[in-house]
Amino acid sequence: MADDEAEIYDGIRAEFPLTFGKQSKSQTPLETIHNATRRSTNSLQQQPSSSAKPNDLPSLSSSSKTWLNSLRTPKPSPNPNPNDSDAPLIGPPRPPPPGPAFGDEDDDDVLIGPPPPPPSGPAESDDDGEMIGPPPPPPAGSNMGDSDSDAEEENRYRIPLSNEIVLKGHTKVVSALAVDHTGSRVVSGSYDYSVRMYDFQGMNAKLQSFRQLEPSEGHQVRTISWSPTADRFLCVTGSAQAKIYDRDGLTLGEFVKGDMYIRDLKNTKGHISGLTCGEWHPRTKDTILTSSEDGSLRIWDVNDFQNSETDVISNVIKPKLARPGRVPVTTCAWDREGKRIAGGIGDGSIQVWNLKPGWGSRPDIHLQNAHSDDITGLKFSMDGRILLSRSLDGSLKVWDLRQMKDPLKVFEDLPNNYAQTNIAFSPDERLFLTGTSIERESTTGGLLCFFDRAKLELISKVGISPTCSVVQCTWHPKLNQIFATAGDKSQGWNSLIHNPHALPLFRDQPSRKREREKTLKDPVKSHKPELPMTGPGFGGRVGVSKGSLLTQYLMKQGGMIKETWMDEDPREAILKYADVAAKDPKYIAPAYAETQPETVFAKSDSEDEEK
Repeated sequence: MADDEAEIYDGIRAEFPLTFGKQSKSQTPLETIHNATRRSTNSLQQQPSSSAKPNDLPSLSSSSKTWLNSLRTPKPSPNPNPNDSDAPLIGPPRPPPPGPAFGDEDDDDVLIGPPPPPPSGPAESDDDGEMIGPPPPPPAGSNMGDSDSDAEEENRYRIPLSNEIVLKGHTKVVSALAVDHTGSRVVSGSYDYSVRMYDFQGMNAKLQSFRQLEPSEGHQVRTISWSPTADRFLCVTGSAQAKIYDRDGLTLGEFVKGDMYIRDLKNTKGHISGLTCGEWHPRTKDTILTSSEDGSLRIWDVNDFQNSETDVISNVIKPKLARPGRVPVTTCAWDREGKRIAGGIGDGSIQVWNLKPGWGSRPDIHLQNAHSDDITGLKFSMDGRILLSRSLDGSLKVWDLRQMKDPLKVFEDLPNNYAQTNIAFSPDERLFLTGTSIERESTTGGLLCFFDRAKLELISKVGISPTCSVVQCTWHPKLNQIFATAGDKSQGWNSLIHNPHALPLFRDQPSRKREREKTLKDPVKSHKPELPMTGPGFGGRVGVSKGSLLTQYLMKQGGMIKETWMDEDPREAILKYADVAAKDPKYIAPAYAETQPETVFAKSDSEDEEK
């Protein structure tokens, strides 16, 4: 029976064109997508210790190296001529003759294929078989050997640098970036006053954002931070009021603005000048830290935003200053446990507060003249021992929180022209990274610099853009991807350096053959037409024993449809039921049988009718 239904279905489907019904979309091969997103040669990794070489390769994984070697090795000719010494060498190299030395070989011949192995003994000269496995390493001193050793040294840190995609949309430099903890959504803010939200789960090849916001009209976006539960995010702009949005970009509330005519900031409800930075508590979902140009840090309790009067400020922090006045707080940061906060002050000092019972505005650590210019970024390590600071003076300093008198290391020559340039750790915290800004006379462009935490040295520089500055960067621990934002006065974009198969968009989809076969067997999902019934109808369906059409079936069922009303007299059609109603009343007449008066009809008068 199933075979008969399948044959009938195939026969009916053959009557329709091929374009009828739901068509499966053609999928782009995964190799084509990876080749399109592979990093170009002009943005390859730069070595700080050695000059660039023409044959240097980027830092690739072992699988990528195998793939590149397979492309570079052409297929050998099926009928090579061994006697032709002037022809180019194709395929595995022949072993050198025992008489002359290996160095006497003609260097003018074109070498095609993997390089020949160096002569290391008489045992190798006796090997006439085919070469199995990857090609042997080239002799010492060649460019390929240097690049491979550099690649192996860099691959030890497992920096994802194989491919790159660009999320465009902003028209000016992207100054804020936040990736949620699951790695599915990215929120970016820019100097063009807009915030864009990207969803990797629903993103197609166009790489477009699914929502665009403008938190505060005419104010630049400076910081974006996700909550610990990733259901809300904080947006800090140049205005005095920060906003909180839900995961879909809907506004949940806005902070209270303080009274600018009150001099003591502890007596006002909120900030009175533009915000500079903000960060959500790493553990508590209702606590937020903000810093402002009014010279204060505030810890907010955001339990309820429906009524502005219920917003509670847990504490107002006024930094310690060398002289009276208002000095802006340029940046702030939580530690991993949320027990300490750090602030970068406009006078170049770094101050750290321990959140303990009875604590106040007096800092536990006060480091004066930490930088000669504004501090743009602070970052605690996970173990709470190291503090990184980034400044507009073009330096990055590493501090030991147990001994803050002098920095452990100072990295110079890192241009920084943006107040939102930050620092980030790798997931295992073996490395930390930061971006650089372009200069007028510089030819390197915006770079992403990687530093070894243990050795305290610069290990790698990655070119992001030759004309744009790198501002924000982060290394997501779950995706193992590096996000970097860049831009200038005329453009802005998010650069995503990633490994293959990291995102659902670039992940190799499993075979859907079994799923399609299962769908074709389901009559509902495949929209399979119902087969005609061979017997009497049931379940609301009409059988074919008394006609295959519904009209024929109804016409043959005892005259249910008879158009005889046009030939009948309406009076006769009604009076034919009068005798039955008088003899056997059923509904109203029996209820009034005892009290119903006798009906009296007027008798006709023939004389009156004639008149």
